[in-house]
Amino acid sequence: MEARPHVVVIHRWLARYAEYERYIDHEANAVTYVTTEVAAPSLSTAAAAVELVAATDDLPSVADRVKHLVEDHGSPAAIVGLKEDDLLVAAQLRAEWDCPGPVLADLVPFRDKLVMAGKVAAAGVAVPAFAGVTDAGEVEAFAREHGYPVVVKPRVGSSSAGVSKLDGPAGLGDLDVDTHGPLMVQAFDERQIFHVDGLFDGTRTGPLRASRYLNTCLGFRTGDVLGSVEDPAVTGLVAEVTDRVLGALSPGRATPFHLELFVGEESGECAFLEVGARVGGAEIPFLWREVHGYDLMEAAFRLSMGLDPLPWDGFRAEETAGWLLVPAPAARPCRITEATPMTGRVPGPYAEALLSPGDVLPAADAYYEHVGGRFRFRGAGPAEVTAAIEATARDFRVRGEAP
Repeated sequence: MEARPHVVVIHRWLARYAEYERYIDHEANAVTYVTTEVAAPSLSTAAAAVELVAATDDLPSVADRVKHLVEDHGSPAAIVGLKEDDLLVAAQLRAEWDCPGPVLADLVPFRDKLVMAGKVAAAGVAVPAFAGVTDAGEVEAFAREHGYPVVVKPRVGSSSAGVSKLDGPAGLGDLDVDTHGPLMVQAFDERQIFHVDGLFDGTRTGPLRASRYLNTCLGFRTGDVLGSVEDPAVTGLVAEVTDRVLGALSPGRATPFHLELFVGEESGECAFLEVGARVGGAEIPFLWREVHGYDLMEAAFRLSMGLDPLPWDGFRAEETAGWLLVPAPAARPCRITEATPMTGRVPGPYAEALLSPGDVLPAADAYYEHVGGRFRFRGAGPAEVTAAIEATARDFRVRGEAP
């Protein structure tokens, strides 16, 4: 019997952010997975094999598991990793096993925020002042030149881990310059932050959605709810700068993207915050599939296989989508003692992801997945969706305790 092509998937979600069994035939291909104990229950029973690691962004551990899979299933024809923190691991393994898809040089400008900001600024896009720093003294020198507040963040990171906003020199003493690797500092921009999501074909973006953040990703780390609402009125402001950013970082190469911009809605001016060469997190993959009829995760999967992305046939822009995340009610892991269902309320979400009392919320690496509550919204326009999000944030209750 002829050996089936071997496809390795690096996977860390418990929820169905990506529907792998729909993207690739698990009978015609030997599809194997390297995953975590938390995420493993979500995998298809048709998987040819599953190998566990403590963390999917640990290159030595993942590389060792891939070698073990190769012993039984042959050299991989493709290696797929869709979560932001797994992109570089997948790229390095592709190079080792001579697989198609994005390589390290394609992805470093999207992962190293200092390199990223430099390339975008060189393309003529406005970027708040920035610099690489190694200690508190260099942060202080930057602040003397550009003023407070400043934001200090890891050059390589996600989900605002390790990010600090310093309002004055008093905060320098609390700055952690050792835990999160190389750092950069940036002047604070007080304008509204939007995220822009879509697919870049190597020259320009296809249909995109611009969404206004409700609160901030950094605030979510300290207990605020986090959400966003699509705002079609902003699309015209961000479309050109989106093309310029992606053209600077991914010339001639198709990629999904999750871009964050500072937007002055009255002035019409935009400034660059950061961008990832991946599908946005939180509820964005679900909203694109369910509200807009296009699977960005499938497009990303195909690109990781060295294939063309999906055509835009069937994309729907009639409805406005939004999402809300409520933070964990206690330090993770925690046992949920109360969670109020919100679907069916008017106004309210059309879908939610909640744990039941007695379930344990794990301390897993998929930070925006394992939270106190996840909610998805759809409606005729931003005002309707915003009202539903605000009502849900007001009325939802979640409690937890140490397990």
